[in-house]
Amino acid sequence: MPFMGLAIALFGQAPFGRDVLLRLLEDGHRVVGVYAPPDGRRPDPLAALAAERGLPLFRHKRFRRKGAALPELVEEHRALAADLNVLAFVTAILPPEIVDAPTHGSLCFHPSLLPRFRGGNALAWQIIQGAKESGVTVFRPDAGVDTGPIVVQRGGVSIQDTDTAASLYFDHLYPLGIEAIAEAVANVAAGTARYLPQDESLATHQGLVDDVAARIDWSQTADQIDRLIRGCDPQPGALTQRGDEAVRLFDGGRVAGSGAEPPGTLIAVEDGRLIIAAQGGRIAVGRVSLAGGPKLAAVDSGLAPGDRLG
Repeated sequence: MPFMGLAIALFGQAPFGRDVLLRLLEDGHRVVGVYAPPDGRRPDPLAALAAERGLPLFRHKRFRRKGAALPELVEEHRALAADLNVLAFVTAILPPEIVDAPTHGSLCFHPSLLPRFRGGNALAWQIIQGAKESGVTVFRPDAGVDTGPIVVQRGGVSIQDTDTAASLYFDHLYPLGIEAIAEAVANVAAGTARYLPQDESLATHQGLVDDVAARIDWSQTADQIDRLIRGCDPQPGALTQRGDEAVRLFDGGRVAGSGAEPPGTLIAVEDGRLIIAAQGGRIAVGRVSLAGGPKLAAVDSGLAPGDRLG
């Protein structure tokens, strides 16, 4: 019997959304509509590919108003007659009138081993909280936040002591996520998909990494501060101060040496990186942002040995 691809409405953005679109098309599915956010400072790669391929493209900032679905967008989606929605790193909140509309509902990608690290900043929190293993989950969304039944889960990704949120994602979870989505969609198409409830006894949920969560507490250990810097890289940057000036630290890592100096003291410059004292050790940072400005090489930032952060 010949393979019958699904009619898919794809919701996503960025290179990940683009590469999911390419994989779905390669696997023989029909993408009947692509939803991407409006362009910001840069054109969106998913939207650009959809336009290049002549696929129906929709650019909505939001799908709800005052908690209710926008009826014109519900009708727009219904007219696509999709068999399945695929949500590839979606940041907009979709109403149930869209999530549940297709014959097979929706599949959603999440960059952690659910039910651990639910929430919108799972990548950062895995680094910050010192998780040793990561992976990806494709699940069927329900009314909760990342709480729906699991369709495909792939783990076995070791989180290294040098990983940032960016390296964990781009080097490991990005390619694994595309494979997991392709597998989940294939299972739905074949009628073999299994929907396994999440074990709520293992569930954790973390909020967004805002400036409160990203602020460095210099009374913490060097290991904790190191993980915070790496977890907040590339965004929003671990936050501290020099006097009244906001300072964000990037490209961080532990280095050898004692923490005899007061925590937060800039000790030296080595190999183009600033060395900072912390409780029980030292931390090196390679890039810095001052007062909301661009990221600079640490040696070009104006910070110097003897300065005190925090």
